[in-house]
Amino acid sequence: MDVVQTIQTLRNIIKTSLLSDSVKLSLSQKLDTIEHRWKDKSLYVGIVGEFSSGKSTLINAILGRKALARTSSQPGKTRTINFYGVEDVVFVDLPGYGYAKVAKSEKYRWSELIEGYFNQKRNVALVILLVDIRHEPSKLDVQMVDYLVEMEYPFIVVLTKADKLSARQKENRLKAFRGELPYGDKIHMLAVSSQTGEGIEQLRAL
Repeated sequence: MDVVQTIQTLRNIIKTSLLSDSVKLSLSQKLDTIEHRWKDKSLYVGIVGEFSSGKSTLINAILGRKALARTSSQPGKTRTINFYGVEDVVFVDLPGYGYAKVAKSEKYRWSELIEGYFNQKRNVALVILLVDIRHEPSKLDVQMVDYLVEMEYPFIVVLTKADKLSARQKENRLKAFRGELPYGDKIHMLAVSSQTGEGIEQLRAL
């Protein structure tokens, strides 16, 4: 018996059971979710990072579109999870974290959104963690690396805004990140620039 047949059998059992209507509805909804995930063969690429890391700009660069993912002049404005599908690959723009002027309740909601997404057990093929190459990783960046390692998600660290530094400065920052991030000597890191296109082809190849 395959998964779809098993789900249908469970639906029939629930339907004829003596459970209350509210419990039946709850169980049926859970089965609907399981069936949807089973049928969904898309590969998901999650993109996470601080509010100023340039997530939307990078998505546009990867997909070769200028305004598919909307960028905002107001920091921390992205408060939802946005999906951008290309054939069987779905890029997932998760809310940026670390904006100091956002209320604690809103920060908590963003955290719930991000963690809730990963807990949905989608077919996450890769997580791209964006960090501004010019600065040391924040405490939240470090926590995100620890979380991704703990959950065993495949991920890379993309160092954005590489065009802002000279070749020597980029080399020095890449070396520094090895010691500034946990597991830095084992993480795949890539310096990119959405403005000049540096590193974009290598990122697409992943």
